[in-house]
Amino acid sequence: MDDDVECTLVERRVLSLAWENPFLTHLYCTFQTKENLFFVMEYLNGGDLMFHIQTCHKFDLHRATFYAAEIVCGLQFLHSKGIIYRWGHLDNVLLDSDGHIKIADFGMCKENMQDDLQTSTFCGTPDYIAPEILLGQKYNSSVDWWSFGVLLYEMLIGQSPFHGRDEEELFQSIRTDSPVYPSWLTKMAKDILVKLFVREPEERLGVKGSIRQHGFFSSMDWSALEQRQVAPPFRPTLTSPSDCSNFDKEFINEKPKLSCADRTLINSVDQTMFRNFSFVNPGMTRIAAR
Repeated sequence: MDDDVECTLVERRVLSLAWENPFLTHLYCTFQTKENLFFVMEYLNGGDLMFHIQTCHKFDLHRATFYAAEIVCGLQFLHSKGIIYRWGHLDNVLLDSDGHIKIADFGMCKENMQDDLQTSTFCGTPDYIAPEILLGQKYNSSVDWWSFGVLLYEMLIGQSPFHGRDEEELFQSIRTDSPVYPSWLTKMAKDILVKLFVREPEERLGVKGSIRQHGFFSSMDWSALEQRQVAPPFRPTLTSPSDCSNFDKEFINEKPKLSCADRTLINSVDQTMFRNFSFVNPGMTRIAAR
């Protein structure tokens, strides 16, 4: 399908930039056969944040702040390249073996969104969709800061900020409800969440004001963080480089297999669209040259 082709090519283009930032999943290369497209990516076996939060219900303040700060670095890098992420949720934030975060899954990104450009495609994970998308309004990178707010709320509090018995009720909650902030939440944690959940996109933290300057991150050394010199507060338990125990058994038990190729469908697709699909990470070329 045309949308599937475009999502795959978007992912390939965004991943080709990702090696420039330590908080995005890195791509070694892409290649193709007559029937399949392949992405060769780094192996991140620390598990995703959804897996880890299910074992401890919520993260302590220090751990949540650390993950949030590294996610901010990753999102701001994408935005600096004119890319809106649009796919933020706990499952898409992985940990490497040291405990640093890596944002994954770029198929829903929107490219070429520099300056004041806006888009209007309805997409995202239901719990994380910004109200301007639900209202059918044009939007920009503001939607990523709303999704980031939902993710931060879940890390700090252990549940979603908006609720509904079905998708319609959930979307109504996102459009109109104010999240509940437990009394034990710190003043700065509540303040950053309130400012991320502003429904006017142009007034939302991340769009208006520097998110790095917010008091919630007052203890963060951003320069050291960007160099991965801040020690992670949690290190995944790993017995070997190939250990996969930090993933849900449902995924581990799946047998690896290539996508089945429908010859009629392949023949109906304009294959010239994949002409520039193959890619080798420039960093890999430099390593080989040494």
